[in-house]
Amino acid sequence: MRRSLLLVAPFALAACAAPAPASYGTGSVAPAPVAARALPPADTTFHPSWSKSATIYEVNVRQYTPEGTFAAFQRHLPRLKAMGVDILWLMPVQPIGVKNRKGSLGSYYSIRDYTAINPEHGTEADFRRLVDAAHAQGMRVILDWVANHSAHDHEWITTHPDFYDRHPDGSVMNARDNEGRETDWTDVAELNYANPALRQAMIGEMRWWLDTMNIDGFRCDVAGGVPADFWMQARTALKAVRPDLFLLAEAESPAMHQAFDATYGWELHHLLNEIVQRKKGTGELDGYFARQDSTYGRGAYRMYFTSNHDENSWNGTEFERMGAEAVPAFVLSATAQNSFPLMYTGQEVSLNKRLRFFEKDTVDWNGPSLADFYTAMFALKHSQPALANGPWGAPQATLRTSGGDRVYAFTRTLGANTVLVAVNFSDVPVRAAYPSLAHPGAYTDWFAKAPVSLAAAGSIDIPAHGYRVLVR
Repeated sequence: MRRSLLLVAPFALAACAAPAPASYGTGSVAPAPVAARALPPADTTFHPSWSKSATIYEVNVRQYTPEGTFAAFQRHLPRLKAMGVDILWLMPVQPIGVKNRKGSLGSYYSIRDYTAINPEHGTEADFRRLVDAAHAQGMRVILDWVANHSAHDHEWITTHPDFYDRHPDGSVMNARDNEGRETDWTDVAELNYANPALRQAMIGEMRWWLDTMNIDGFRCDVAGGVPADFWMQARTALKAVRPDLFLLAEAESPAMHQAFDATYGWELHHLLNEIVQRKKGTGELDGYFARQDSTYGRGAYRMYFTSNHDENSWNGTEFERMGAEAVPAFVLSATAQNSFPLMYTGQEVSLNKRLRFFEKDTVDWNGPSLADFYTAMFALKHSQPALANGPWGAPQATLRTSGGDRVYAFTRTLGANTVLVAVNFSDVPVRAAYPSLAHPGAYTDWFAKAPVSLAAAGSIDIPAHGYRVLVR
């Protein structure tokens, strides 16, 4: 999702709430609701097997290099592969609308032509070379897909005026958000999914990228603003030609998992912001994880993060929001039950600036490196069966300690494998005593690579603004 130049905060909050049912424009009829499962499907066949322990990295092509091109970004692939990245999520790469454009370059999310390449980034051949090179490195590529709205100068405005939601006076509506409310995103026009012809056209546009560019799936923007039954229709049609398709929804709702492999974990993200800002204590995490377990079960992938393009540009960098606790917050996010961990462009060099959204604003790659940290975290994800995604991973159990409301610890156990995670969101070291550990014995400190013996009752030393990850 991209936000407006103005009125950022209200819509940022709206986007992070659980989506209400989509509403429809004047004169349109809502499709029949899809029967929702009580929980997302927990069988492993729902997800592509290659995603079992996958990590994801969001690529802001415009800002990644001074050139802002596919060819320039392609030179980073070996580095990202070495860091442990499995999926590259490319922000939209299609031509950007000119009518009602925001800023000088416009928003990536104002799509003028779904099956074309923004010439600022290169050519179709350049894009296909990038995809082929990523596949050669063993990585998958998913494209940010903007189904909720198009640019005002998309040809459909003229050739298919019935593809759009309109006001009573016949004017095209601005895009709606995940809760069905018309926004101030004046550069984009709301599409009307009560029209079966639009649905078929949109699926055809998505199919073009699978057939022509050989991508592996989609991250679907404002997915909660599009009727759920369309996503089911699209999943069925696209998986018929790409059985190992991967779909990520920009939405937070168990019902979305009927069609999507993964959804956003906004609630955890905002809760962690509040904890590190001393507005709430770590005891709130128990309630959050209990709710997730009862509403999502073990079948869903929940994309957890400390930054992404929206958070960075509109709500502040991870260091603005989380300060010295940004790193332990990522440790928790990346190891929690159902976690499908996201890393955003530049986090590996401590990106500490808000990238301008509608202008060129290249990442400074000379910042303090956190590459070794992220490499170790992704290696942890890949090597520990208990941390696998969705139905492959282990449940989470809180480890009660004496650390107070700035410390949180938990274990995940699958067979002989146990991962113990303890984070300290305070500015002093903590010796956290625990009365009962279900699986005592010989562990290894993942980061120090040192042996640790844990008794059934004992204590764990956690540095200030720090973390411990112990495995056996």
